[in-house]
Amino acid sequence: QVQLVESGGGLVQAGGSLRLSCAASGRTSSSYAMGWFRQAPGREREFVAAISWSGGSSYFGDSAKGRFTISRDNAKNTVYLQMNSLKAEDTAVYYCAAGMRWDTHHAADFGSWGQGTQVTVSS
Repeated sequence: QVQLVESGGGLVQAGGSLRLSCAASGRTSSSYAMGWFRQAPGREREFVAAISWSGGSSYFGDSAKGRFTISRDNAKNTVYLQMNSLKAEDTAVYYCAAGMRWDTHHAADFGSWGQGTQVTVSS
C-alpha cells in the first residue's frame, strides 16, 4: 500500500498558476504510475493526468492538454502537477493516485488515493 499526501492547493485568480505536489510513502512507491484526478461539487471524478513510474511517459485528459504538466522526482517520492492558465472551471478538489498503469484515465486503475487538495480559481 502506498500513502499519498497532496499539497499546494489554494485560491488563485483566473489566468494564474499553481503547482500541486503529492508526496508518496510506503513500499516501493517509486515503482507506481501516478495520476491526478479532480472532482468539482456535483460532478463525477475527472481524470487530469498520469505519469509512468520512470517519468518518461505521460497522459493527459482533454481539460489539461496544453495547460498542465505532470512530472515526478523519484528521489523525493514526489509527483507534481503544474497548472497554468487556470480557469474558473478548474475549481475542484484535486486527488493524487497511484496505480500500475499510466496510460489510463479510469479511476478504477488506481488503487491508492490521497485525501485531496482544494483548488479554487476566481474569475
